[in-house]
Amino acid sequence: MPNVMSIETVALDDANSELVLIDQTQLPGRVEILRLRTQEEIREAIYLLKVRGAPAIGVAAAFGIYLAAKELQTDDYSEFLRLFDERRAWLEAARPTAVNLAWALRRMQLVVEENPQKSVGELKTLLLKECAAIKNEDTEMCRMIGEHGLTVLKDGCGILTHCNAGQLATSKYGTALAPIHLGRERGMHFRVYTDETRPLLQGARLSAFELMADGVDTTVICDNMASQVMKNGWIDAVFVGCDRVAANGDACNKIGTSGVAILAKHYGIPFYVLGPTSTIDLDTPTGNDIPIEERPAHEVTEMWYEKRMAPEGVKVYNPAFDVTDHELITGIITEHGIAKPPYTESLRALFTKNN
Repeated sequence: MPNVMSIETVALDDANSELVLIDQTQLPGRVEILRLRTQEEIREAIYLLKVRGAPAIGVAAAFGIYLAAKELQTDDYSEFLRLFDERRAWLEAARPTAVNLAWALRRMQLVVEENPQKSVGELKTLLLKECAAIKNEDTEMCRMIGEHGLTVLKDGCGILTHCNAGQLATSKYGTALAPIHLGRERGMHFRVYTDETRPLLQGARLSAFELMADGVDTTVICDNMASQVMKNGWIDAVFVGCDRVAANGDACNKIGTSGVAILAKHYGIPFYVLGPTSTIDLDTPTGNDIPIEERPAHEVTEMWYEKRMAPEGVKVYNPAFDVTDHELITGIITEHGIAKPPYTESLRALFTKNN
């Protein structure tokens, strides 16, 4: 099996008009590379979590909408814009919670809206440059998140993480796992405890897989074991990613994250949220305003089992995310630095200082 750390999570094969990505639903048993040509295939890959993680979704969407634009057979600007917007809205609806999806698609649409004097051929060239820039910027952002995250770690630290916010969720390095991967490049060693992350097991299947591929001392724990490992004194910091951060610092991440934050507060362990500024949504006042995606019942009752685990007909509540209150968050680590409370001021300052 190839080392997953040596494979691009999301890539564009422009010559063959294909979106190329690792099918994360097949990990860790098989590293399968998908080559997607149609918009239906690309949208399905996003919805079915074949590509997942907010930054990777954004990059995949940017490549996807470029491929959609490439297919449009019209020389009329107004018609091109109308058809482009239809495809953008359809792709954006695949997953409502991760702000990077809408952010990347909106960024691509601005290329079209702001260049009405360009020919359709020129617009397609500009869109290609923009989606490539989104990916390159994501790689650099993740590296800088890793740099800032390393400032709160020491060699040998014990770290708890939830879900997967590593290289498999981004173009390279990851967000929550970026300091670990970057530290490994520099010869540092960490002990990482990764929550299984039910019901889709992204911690056990994905984080553990890529951490082990990078030579990191990795231990998988069930979600309900986090309190015990904290009580044992094995955890020096909690690092998690985010799909959206509200203006007040409330952070939306994979279901179960808020429980980890409550435990960390109880045990006096610093709890950090790591993500690019593109994940910060200043137009969303608080976490109560973030739409929470609900997933199909079968993900809980039968998806990972040989036989169905719950009675037929039982009701299932399966939210994909929860919101961690800003009061539980020690710091929000971005490519521009670490925001500290009060977040209504520090998050806005990140944008003011870097624009």
